[in-house]
Amino acid sequence: MTAATFAPENLSKRVSPGTAVRNTLTLAWRNLVQIKHNPMELLDLSIQPIMFVLLFAYVFGPAMTGSVDKYLPVVIPGIIAQNALFAGMSTGFGLNTDITKGVFDRFRSLPISRSAPLAGRIIADTAKQAWSMTILLAVGFAIGFRVETNVFALLTAFVLLLAFAVLFSWTSVFIAMKVNEPEKVQIFGFVVIFPLSFLSTAFIPNTDGIPDWLAFIMDNSPVTQLVESMRGLLVGGPVLEHAWIALAWGVGISLVFAPLSLRAFKKRA
Repeated sequence: MTAATFAPENLSKRVSPGTAVRNTLTLAWRNLVQIKHNPMELLDLSIQPIMFVLLFAYVFGPAMTGSVDKYLPVVIPGIIAQNALFAGMSTGFGLNTDITKGVFDRFRSLPISRSAPLAGRIIADTAKQAWSMTILLAVGFAIGFRVETNVFALLTAFVLLLAFAVLFSWTSVFIAMKVNEPEKVQIFGFVVIFPLSFLSTAFIPNTDGIPDWLAFIMDNSPVTQLVESMRGLLVGGPVLEHAWIALAWGVGISLVFAPLSLRAFKKRA
């Protein structure tokens, strides 16, 4: 009597594009459903922006422009842009958490697209970005901010912000692949985001009175370009040039960090 032998199923690492899309959407939904079990994740994207709006509006507003009402058209688009960068760090934080806890090891054993866990996380965090922007606008409306353009411009602002956030999120993915603890993603992320957001016109109307060398850096910052296009879309002003430059910055950042991130992702996950 001979013992039966069983060969392990040979699962192809390649799946069809349609299957890859379904895998990605399934894992994106998984990441969103987790909020039900961990509501603090969504609170983090809600409480911090609200605190920034209230503190900047009522503490810095009177000093910057003479009144809160005059400062709101300046600061609300700025905080929306800054918050998009901070929220983008959650992509790297979540990826690093999944990897260090062995979640990606379980994904590897499934007959799914190898890129689906990464793409699913990015899509889910993009949805969270939209939520965060909605919260910021709602708080702004509550304290006196008004969109002075139209609904189409408002929707365009959403699309522009989310597009830039997705492109910029590759920096957090790269950081996540290079550090061994989720907390380090936040530490290194803040080192990148704080200088970018404050060396811009996110919280000031212009760079008048700032030393020329510093004003040059601030005027040409990707965050400045994003902020100015957001202001144009929400309260009026030039949009197209700033938007194209912001997206060009985003594409440039992604062209550098996306290949590096994917290479590190394949080695680690």
